[in-house]
Amino acid sequence: MAGIILEIPLPQPEKRLIAIAETDGCFVDGISAATGCYVGRRTLRIEDYGKAAATFIDSRTGQAIRIAPRHNIRALAWDYAPGAKNKWEAQLIGYQCIPDAQLLAWQRVELTTPLKEIIGRAGERVTCASCGEEIINQRQRMRQDTILCQSCAGPSYYRIRTL
Repeated sequence: MAGIILEIPLPQPEKRLIAIAETDGCFVDGISAATGCYVGRRTLRIEDYGKAAATFIDSRTGQAIRIAPRHNIRALAWDYAPGAKNKWEAQLIGYQCIPDAQLLAWQRVELTTPLKEIIGRAGERVTCASCGEEIINQRQRMRQDTILCQSCAGPSYYRIRTL
């Protein structure tokens, strides 16, 4: 659906489409398979909000859309897979048959962070003045003219344990 709306052929042969997934896990694998967006290619980001939704951005035009499954979709899957033995099978079969308009909801969105900041600049490397670790892709933070990594600039998802 993202490719159709943004007029980008999928799976993409280039790095034109950027995806931001709102959860981790198997949902993200589906995004990669369908779009050609991958973390390793720097065309897929994960902002874990715990939602099965994703925003797709055309890096040429800046257009962005957010796609999420419709609210009642799990129940509707049974209608398209009446012989399913369990909910997993109903979803597997049903989601392949349900028309896109019934399966997914989409809306145009505006990014709150500029796309250039989201993507960063590949190959840029600096060193954190506090911990001494390398920081890549413009992910450093500046504090009083000092280069810091995000962890040292705080808050961090981890803290160093002292023995």
